[in-house]
Formats: sequence, C-alpha cells, structure tokens
Amino acid sequence: MQEGKSSQTPKVLVTGFDPFGGAKVNPSWEAVHALHGTMVDGHQLVGAEIPTVFDRSLEVLRELIRIHQPRLIVCTGQAAGRSAISLERVAINVNDARIRDNAGRKPIDTPVIPGAPAAYFTKLPIKAMLTGLLEAGVNAEVSQTAGTFVCNHVFFGLMHELATNPGCRDVRGGLIHVPWLPEQGQPSMRVSEIVEGLRLGIEIALHTDRDIRVEAGAIS
Repeated sequence: MQEGKSSQTPKVLVTGFDPFGGAKVNPSWEAVHALHGTMVDGHQLVGAEIPTVFDRSLEVLRELIRIHQPRLIVCTGQAAGRSAISLERVAINVNDARIRDNAGRKPIDTPVIPGAPAAYFTKLPIKAMLTGLLEAGVNAEVSQTAGTFVCNHVFFGLMHELATNPGCRDVRGGLIHVPWLPEQGQPSMRVSEIVEGLRLGIEIALHTDRDIRVEAGAIS
C-alpha cells in the first residue's frame, strides 16, 4: 500500500464553498473549479466543493483528506467587502453566525470543536506568499481574522486535524479568502485574477519550507 502511494502524483487539495445567503455564485468555488486537475510544481491540484454548513463541512473535508492524502491543503472562501486575496493568519474556536448556513443553522457562541485550543495559526507561509503575490501584481493582504462563520469553522477544523491526526503530521494548510466577483458587487476581483493568485500562492507554498519575516503590506 505504501509503495503504491509513493508512486502516485502528489496532491494539493484546494476547496471552495457552494453559494450561500441567497447568492447564485461563490467565487471561491468558481476559482477552485477552474484549478481542478491542473499541475503546479509536479503536484496535481484536486478541487472540491464544500457545503456552507456547520459540522457537515468538516465531515466532507476530513473525508477528502482521507481519500486524497494531500501534501498541502488550501481552503478558500468568499469575503464580501474585501478587495484583495486575504491570506488568513488565525483560526479561532468559535462559531458565531450572523446569518443562517445552507442547512438553516445559526450557532451563536459555540465552539467549533469542544475541548480544542482557543486558536491555531495557519501553516501556510503567508508572508512569503504575500510578497510573491504583490510582486506579481496580484492584490493581496495578510488578514488577522477569518470571521466566525463557516469559513473560520472549516479553517479551525482543518488546523485541528493537522495538529491531531498522525497521518497529517507533515501536511501544511490554511485558509485564503477571496473577494466577490464583479457581478456580485464591489469591491471585486475577476475570477481569472483569483485563479492566478491562488495558483501562484500554492506554488510559493510548495517551494517555501520556512516563512519569511516582512511587514504585512510593506511590499510595493
């Protein structure tokens, strides 16, 4: 079994969410769908849609990790009101929904995972990714909050899985928020720009073992 696994093309799991809140589109899934099956630095990108539903989203994510055994995991989500690709730094152990999820649930002040730590830091090299994206002309930023809706729920669940699952000991991952598409309103970013930004960010993550130390937003 191990021999068969080693002969396979290494995978990067990239996830996006289905539309929620009455929207007809979710830019995170549109971009991830476009990336599915492409190759980056010898790794095959596996794109998957995750339901915008508390708890069920983590069940789907864990199953995807089990099936694909990726070396890198990049979850993406929509962040209305942001104009840049947001590299999230911190996942917190709180569900505090402003609106209902796609199953009609609206948890208030509940833990993502009872008994787990209060927070986790991303395992993505976000400062190296920020530098590379800005130098390539992609509007990007480091964000200190992923909110308290299903994006943060998945982010925290992912980081807890990487911290506690022995099979994920060498796997890195995190969450990236992307802006609305132009048809959703402003501020926005074209899907082609989001796709390119995610692809470049993944490439940098695959090449970077240790993150760099730069001031967020200092690269021009």
